[in-house]
Amino acid sequence: MRLAQSNIGNIIIVDIAKGLALGKTLDLEDARPILGSHYNIEGSEDINKINDSDIVVITAGLARRPGMTREELLSKNSQILKNVSLDIKRLAPEAIVIVVTNPLDLMTYLVLKTTGFNKNKVFGMGVSLDASRFANIIARELKASVNDVEAMVIGSHGEAMLPLPRQTKIKGVSLDKILDKSGVDALINKTIGRGAEIVAALGTGSAFFAPSAAIAQIVNVIVKDEKKIIGVCAHLSGEYGIKDICIGVPCSLGKNGIEDIVELSLNKEEGDRFKDSANSISQLLKGLPLS
Repeated sequence: MRLAQSNIGNIIIVDIAKGLALGKTLDLEDARPILGSHYNIEGSEDINKINDSDIVVITAGLARRPGMTREELLSKNSQILKNVSLDIKRLAPEAIVIVVTNPLDLMTYLVLKTTGFNKNKVFGMGVSLDASRFANIIARELKASVNDVEAMVIGSHGEAMLPLPRQTKIKGVSLDKILDKSGVDALINKTIGRGAEIVAALGTGSAFFAPSAAIAQIVNVIVKDEKKIIGVCAHLSGEYGIKDICIGVPCSLGKNGIEDIVELSLNKEEGDRFKDSANSISQLLKGLPLS
């Protein structure tokens, strides 16, 4: 819906569930007269409809259930995304691919390796959502405007994420200068648990309003070639001293996908925790069906 209303191009929704994509499309079309917006959207069960797409967003897969970690989704979603990746490689070989399916860091790596695309054209949406959650939680705690909060989160999109209070600013002042360690830690823990909190409250499914906003932001920045710095799950080849994993870091995004990976200046504690986050991903990569 967010992408359709932004009028940045034609949209195809594909889902294997019979009638689901078509039903959603018809519903979205019916809103056009009310919104005064002539967007073009099509729904189908036929994956061939993505032929020659410029951007493909992968949300396919099972959502988390209460009590389920992102890592527990690994075996179930790996095969789904492997098949989707082969279809993208065949039908849209020039596409920029944005992965949303969890466990995000692992699924992004799987899609990158299965498609064989350049690493700047395959990345995941994750830490921008985590940063938005962090900013929102900070704003509520400090009774500040969300517009005054610039939050920074890196690392895995999961329990091993790394919110950075030293590089998170409220009206230009770092969070660690505003709250003591216990206050900061409480906000970090709430941010880390936010996804699970939403899953538990919903009962079935997981968050969708905030993730959709994060996806739409990324797509708009790419289409408009804005060169904006956004946290995404990118493949590292030595940046931050880490090689051959996909993990959340700030990147400049534009028409070519990832235009540049931004290396933050991390202190020893931040660097060690980031490497711990990377190591947790590396251990789980061994379970990916890459061949």
